[in-house]
Amino acid sequence: MKFSSTILAICACGASAFTHPPFTRTLQAQSALCSISEQQASIARTARNVWDELTPIIVQGNSLRTWSLTEPYIEQVQIFMKTDGRPLNANVELWEGPDNTPQKMSVYLEDGDLRPFNAVIETPCDGSNTIAIRNTGYLEFPLSACVEAEVDNEIGNSLTSGGGERKLVQGGAIFTTPFAPSVASVHVFLDTDGRPLNARVELLQGPNNNKQVIEFYSEDGKLRPLNVVFETPGVGNVVRIVNTATVEFPLTATVKPFMVDNAVSDGTGYRSNPFVLS
Repeated sequence: MKFSSTILAICACGASAFTHPPFTRTLQAQSALCSISEQQASIARTARNVWDELTPIIVQGNSLRTWSLTEPYIEQVQIFMKTDGRPLNANVELWEGPDNTPQKMSVYLEDGDLRPFNAVIETPCDGSNTIAIRNTGYLEFPLSACVEAEVDNEIGNSLTSGGGERKLVQGGAIFTTPFAPSVASVHVFLDTDGRPLNARVELLQGPNNNKQVIEFYSEDGKLRPLNVVFETPGVGNVVRIVNTATVEFPLTATVKPFMVDNAVSDGTGYRSNPFVLS
């Protein structure tokens, strides 16, 4: 059953009328809830329709596609990757001049349709930058990729807005964060004080059951941080961050829910998505 964003806002506002008196919210709190629900609905609509609004490029197995950013004012790009449900294995690199790769990541998705890849890459350079995506899978595993310059949509703006608790992860250390079933997606942001950034970020669902893995390197973690969203359908989702550098290279991690589905009850394992809009 589909609900419009207007119905979502009305439901969020009217929910307080059925709560116990000690938990009655003020009008200001109710307005804030309406605003949050409308924002989440707008983000969900953008996430679902992004593949209709952009023109995806098919990257066949064991092949390379590049996107050249010839304009110097482009300071960030957003990258989307997905498959038709098959696994996804790809290398995403930022090229800055000849033989210079200041940032690169290796991406693995168990199901590229259920958990598509969504990240923002900083491109702070007056010269020309190039985004390179190499499909490291076999010929039977093509992927679809979109690269959008100068991020200006609900998802990108939410990613670049920052916020959340920052956690210091020393070199060689591991940081894990579990999430409730109501969390539909998770925002992960890693940076440093300007030192190189080497990290491995995993989305687990069960003991050592990797659903999504990113191995990331940046020569300057402050100038080019890791900024990515993990889709977390189902229950038992855990984000694990491993600082693969030595003790001299700590990193700062921010891991927070990106979109919350309040229709999901903890422990049920069922996701009735109220953000499917007509």
